[in-house]
Amino acid sequence: MSMYQVKPICGGDIKIDLPTCMYKLPNIHAQQGNSCTSEHALQNGEVDPAVKALEARQDEIMRKLYELKAAVEGLAKTVTTPDADLDLTVSSSLCSQSVSSTTFKGTTDLDTLLGKDLGALRDVVINANPAQPPLTLLVLHSLLCQRYQVLSTVHVHSSVANVPPQLLSCLGPRHANSYARHMFQLGFTLIWKDVPKLEMKFSVQNMCPIQGEANVARFLFKLLAPYPSDPALATLVDSWVDTAFFQLAEGSTKERAAVLRALNSALGRNPWLAGPEFSLADIACYCCVLQSGSASSAPANVQRWLKSCENLGHFGPAKLLLQ
Repeated sequence: MSMYQVKPICGGDIKIDLPTCMYKLPNIHAQQGNSCTSEHALQNGEVDPAVKALEARQDEIMRKLYELKAAVEGLAKTVTTPDADLDLTVSSSLCSQSVSSTTFKGTTDLDTLLGKDLGALRDVVINANPAQPPLTLLVLHSLLCQRYQVLSTVHVHSSVANVPPQLLSCLGPRHANSYARHMFQLGFTLIWKDVPKLEMKFSVQNMCPIQGEANVARFLFKLLAPYPSDPALATLVDSWVDTAFFQLAEGSTKERAAVLRALNSALGRNPWLAGPEFSLADIACYCCVLQSGSASSAPANVQRWLKSCENLGHFGPAKLLLQ
């Protein structure tokens, strides 16, 4: 009998039929009869070590088959996108912690924002160029792991080669339960690919890609906390996010110096860029300051703010990529 079968079914999905019984074990007690001298019989009612070993082997095979089934199910969503041409699955991790009350005062619910999906895992699929690692997304991923049970996976697209090891492990180590997709609330898939601009897809069937790191960061941040209800404050956050990506990350030396002066002035009035609370503005500006190489020459208030960000504990993955 075949160990397992992979069958295509309607809609492009893939189904794996797992065997209901891997081995048919003989009835040892029936073979023994009433004999106490059988080579399989042990005293005190203990099970033959050979049977234990066989059962352990069967459990391991079943575990691997379910892991394969889950991997195929996960990739089935990804391969429905026109740009999915993956040649390597690198890592997967489980993140599940309680949300930190010192980071955000309000949190959001996935069902409210993304719609209830009858228990199915909601997948965020991001294509990013390894030449321009999206530092803000690594910080947001760390924060998402505090709020939800996140199945994190890194893939390498065939369009790129020689991806640095730190990029392959940027979402954490592989978790033993990665095959059990039902245990997770959100799938976070990062694909290193030769793309001109970062893009994200959430619903691969009926959603246009979101392009640009700033826009993807806005989408992910809304899974953590609502944007400020005050229009002026929401505009201030958006203004800092755009300033970070268009002037700090892509601007000239003169533009970067002007942004650092503006940051220093704003941080002289408030502990965070949008006022008394940490926001997406701080995440975007922190990452772009680091990526632009301006951290060491930043003025005093900016230096203090950089340390305050680091003390939150979510910026470690971003810093590791720059080392």
